[in-house]
Parts: sequence; C-alpha cells; structure tokens
Amino acid sequence: MLPIERDNTACLDRLTDELRQVSVLTPDLVSRILADACTRGSNLVRTHKASRLQHLAVAEAWADAVLFLIELELPMWRVRRLLYDGGEWVCSLSRHCELPIELDEAAEGRHGVLPIAILLSFIETKRLLTASGLVGLPSVPQVRTEAAHTLCCDNFR
Repeated sequence: MLPIERDNTACLDRLTDELRQVSVLTPDLVSRILADACTRGSNLVRTHKASRLQHLAVAEAWADAVLFLIELELPMWRVRRLLYDGGEWVCSLSRHCELPIELDEAAEGRHGVLPIAILLSFIETKRLLTASGLVGLPSVPQVRTEAAHTLCCDNFR
C-alpha cells in the first residue's frame, strides 16, 4: 500500500505545481484533476451529478464547479474561509469549522485566481488525508458483524 500513497503524493505535487503556474482553468486541466485527484470519480460518472459538473464546466463557471467538486469528493469538509488579501485569494477547507481557527487543522490554497485557489486547497486537503491514512476510510460509520451464533432471548408464550 505504501507505493500507491507515494504515487498519489507525487501526482498531487505535480497538480499543485501545474496549478500554481496557470492563470486560467481549462476543461482539460479540470479533467486531469478529476482523473488524478478524485477517488470518487468513477461513482460520479454513474450519477446525474456528473452532468451538473459538466454543465458548470461548459459554462466556465469554474468557482461553482470546483465548490461542487469539493461537495462531492470531500463531503465532510467545508469552506472555512475565503478572502482576498494582497492580490491573491486565500481559501481554507476544514472538517471542524465550529472550532476556533487556531485549533483547526485547515487545508489552505492561495492564488490570484479564485477557482485555482479553491482547487489548491482541495488538493492540499487530499494531501492531508493521504498523509494521515484516511483516504481509503469510508465516511459512513461501519457496523461490526455479529458472532456466528445468534440467540433469541424473547419469550413467545
């Protein structure tokens, strides 16, 4: 399992470097991000949600498309902070928005273009999840299987 994580980290690093160098998003770049960084992409194709993402991309509504992608791919994460400071956008994603910001472990992205800053925070979140080993864990709590012998204790008289 370790080589897969290394490959994923290298892929995320490559996407981050590429995003920092561009000044505009393109459908090709977003498609590569979907293919390389999204673990739920195959499930997305089978649902009606793929068409919504495609419509947003065709309309070049990149900020909306990227926020929708975060909603689909990282359902436990929310935009904590989105601000424009010193000529660049700063986007922070967090799982615990109710905590004071000093105690929160947020993923942050910075760029002069809003959708790219949001995408950089998305990729940073994926990097945090990979480093913590939480990438493959389900977001729904799992129920333990019961023992092979189940005994009914009800009295049916």
